[in-house]
Amino acid sequence: MLSNSIYKYLLDLRENNNRDWFHANKAQYNKAKEDFELFVELSIEQIKQIDPSVASNSAKDCIFRIFRDVRFSNDKRPYKTNFGAFIARGGRKSRYGGYYIHIEPEQCFLGGGCYMPESKTLKAIREEIYHHPEEFKSIIENPQFVNHYPELYGEKLKTAPRGYAKDFEHIHLLNYKHYAVSKAISDKIVTSDQFPLAIHEAFEVLHPLNQFLNDIIEDL
Repeated sequence: MLSNSIYKYLLDLRENNNRDWFHANKAQYNKAKEDFELFVELSIEQIKQIDPSVASNSAKDCIFRIFRDVRFSNDKRPYKTNFGAFIARGGRKSRYGGYYIHIEPEQCFLGGGCYMPESKTLKAIREEIYHHPEEFKSIIENPQFVNHYPELYGEKLKTAPRGYAKDFEHIHLLNYKHYAVSKAISDKIVTSDQFPLAIHEAFEVLHPLNQFLNDIIEDL
């Protein structure tokens, strides 16, 4: 189960998102961070049974820092109010498709795929889908997949990507800026012993999408 220390800390941080409080409560942060690292280590062990490519990761490879980069943001709060981990070959900065766990009270979700792929990767994904649309559709239209992820995540281009005809039958599959998905998870599930099962079910149906994406990326 996910430790209660994690939720308690994130709720407190939400109400006290400033450096003075953070440093005064560093022990509470360290406890929550350690508990999240343990949970991610156990999740990696679970996920590698689905996707062996993540087996070499440690939790520290996958967990995002809690510190926000506020240099170019109007929101100057110094800390994120969530813990997050991206489990993929190469860890959190990987270009490969992977599995994301987001813990934030009332806003928890599971997801993955390729979020904000670099232009070379995005172009290659679109090209593969253009030539093999039925293979891609068989993944994202599979009833089990749709049950967890009804649609791909994020913004789409308003018109066809450069180099593709607007009247291509499957042009809607090429308009995505991300090839990623997400699924909201209730706090009740996240804080119960059912959360590992929810992770397994969500990521088992996600694996074929990641395999499709990673086969493309490996050839770049």
